Amino acid sequence: MKTTDNTPESVVENVTFGEIAIGQSASLTRQLTLTDVELFATLSGNIDPAHLDEKFAADSRFQKVIGHGMWSGSLISGVLGSVLPGAGTIYVSQDMQFRRPVGLGDVVTAVITVTEKRPDKQVVVFDCVCVNQNGEVVTTGIAKVIAPSNKVRRAAHELPQIQMIRHDKHDALLDKCKALPPVLTAVAHPCDGSSLRGAVEAAEAGLIEPILIGPEGKIRALAGLHGLDIDPYLIVNVKHSHAAAEAAVALAHSGEAEAVMKGSLHTDELMVEVVKKETGLRTGRRLSHVFVMNVPTYPRALLITDAAINIYPTLEDKVDIVQNAIDLA
Repeated sequence: MKTTDNTPESVVENVTFGEIAIGQSASLTRQLTLTDVELFATLSGNIDPAHLDEKFAADSRFQKVIGHGMWSGSLISGVLGSVLPGAGTIYVSQDMQFRRPVGLGDVVTAVITVTEKRPDKQVVVFDCVCVNQNGEVVTTGIAKVIAPSNKVRRAAHELPQIQMIRHDKHDALLDKCKALPPVLTAVAHPCDGSSLRGAVEAAEAGLIEPILIGPEGKIRALAGLHGLDIDPYLIVNVKHSHAAAEAAVALAHSGEAEAVMKGSLHTDELMVEVVKKETGLRTGRRLSHVFVMNVPTYPRALLITDAAINIYPTLEDKVDIVQNAIDLA
């Protein structure tokens, strides 16, 4: 009986129909990771939460996140296409039974063994079995392929690296806020769709309790246009953006609001009021700006400072800028 090891990464060499022997086998071993599961879901479109959501999976039959059944099947396909017979193989059919779930961290070995050769059409039949690290069978099946006639030996194609781009890092911050009371927030001039929607969505998420400051008629008209319910929120009616900035900062200065949120007004309009010595929000430190960034190539949210207020900071200014970011974090 001949046995073929896992595919070499540097060279691809197939086994022709004439070279294949009954009882010959090959294998491929892989460990299931969360990235594998998410990538398989992305490619296949199978977004069953039993594979993707730990909380949902905990209440399922298997009480844990499991891999897609066809992930094991893909290992069988990998052996057939890359090792035995290898390059030039035509997949004809695959019968498969799923015996046991594969969980995150499980190491699965797919083994295929030649059971039959049909010379008339160069069909080869394989017995297929996938076992986990404990020797437990997870998948079985029968595969039929048309084996290649011509010998191939060549350098393996270099596969690209895969980067999973995520947009959910802010969710971790939002989760931490769920146990906190909403922040009473003066929203200065929320007079376009995005700024008003941002305030309403933040309120609905339990992050803020907004005080909407601006021309009341315009704010209500915008809410109706965008289907936003602003009835639960206090509106402070002022004529224009300058007055909205002044009123928002005054509420924060007096302690009637805990934060100020910028709406659809220029930054300098708001900052003029913020930096006033007597009525503004100045402290012993220099004012600075912080972005919370969701960067696909970094595993956590990043705080980036300063990118909006201090254009040419001195070394002393940078001390305050850094300390502000630390305190915010």
